[in-house]
Amino acid sequence: MRLLFFPLEAPPTSIEVVAADSPAPFSRYQAQNFTLVCIVSGGKPAPMVYFKRDGELIDAVPLSELPATSSGPLQDSRPFRGLLHRDVDDTKMQKSLSLLDTEYRAGRPYTERPSRTLTQDPSLFVQPTTENIPETVVSREFPRWVHSAEPVYFLRHSRTPGSDGTVEVRALLTWTLNPQIDNEALFSCEVKHPALSMPMQAEVTLVAPKGPKIVMTPSRARVGDTVRILVHGFQNEVFPEPMFTWTRVGSRLLDGSAEFDGKELVLERVPAELNGSMYRCTAQNPLGSTDTHTRLIVFENPNIPRGTEDSRGSASGLAGVRLTLVLALTVVLELT
Repeated sequence: MRLLFFPLEAPPTSIEVVAADSPAPFSRYQAQNFTLVCIVSGGKPAPMVYFKRDGELIDAVPLSELPATSSGPLQDSRPFRGLLHRDVDDTKMQKSLSLLDTEYRAGRPYTERPSRTLTQDPSLFVQPTTENIPETVVSREFPRWVHSAEPVYFLRHSRTPGSDGTVEVRALLTWTLNPQIDNEALFSCEVKHPALSMPMQAEVTLVAPKGPKIVMTPSRARVGDTVRILVHGFQNEVFPEPMFTWTRVGSRLLDGSAEFDGKELVLERVPAELNGSMYRCTAQNPLGSTDTHTRLIVFENPNIPRGTEDSRGSASGLAGVRLTLVLALTVVLELT
């Protein structure tokens, strides 16, 4: 009989911080709760896990479990506490407030859906023989509400024993998100354990998406081609993971749908009628939303004579009509 011996102490082997319920949309009219999850695996005994914000230990309210209806702002029964001095200086709060006055100047924000009856701007349509470089316009939006108190954090732990005697610990930090002060805030999860000479640490910076980079292939689309429009990246590192929504300005997408969710928009067998059409990609996470517009230029295809393509960009038209007439005439002659 072979006996297995496990050490009395084992340091954690991994640590990571993720966002719960991600990807998630941005709400500019209503405050929403946000949860960071720190996952620590491989420790024996269970390690002690705690969070810091911008290097300062977070004084969190311990919870056995979150309320069932946690969509509304979380509140604390402890005495009122004002905003920390670092949140009311001239770095974040005043900057975000000044942006509130100018948020509409760049156009209608995404969360107020554009009217489906908008008509295309005639200036968007150019002849297929004219080559234009697709243009990209970036706009950002910020919420219209501002918190007047320091955020209240709630902390919950869960432990899952492993077959080898180790424990996986999950620490969930939940608070009512405030994009004005939480954008670009650094959160770190730290772990203390008897087998560690110094704490383990994993950190993330909450950042709203900014400046999506749009790539269109092929770069010179022709009638009948399959066009792919892809979000290739951002001008900044984004956390948590953003979600993407595509719409066609002033009309529906090629398949007739109002919008498409995903990182890549595929337009199959583009017709000449799409030349000059504008497409909007909305990238958003709980911290903010940004719109990027790109224009599709469709060139003539020498393999498809002008006037013979249908709305899907495939050849038909006159040839198909002639074939139908010939078949009908043949049937009539046979019947007579």
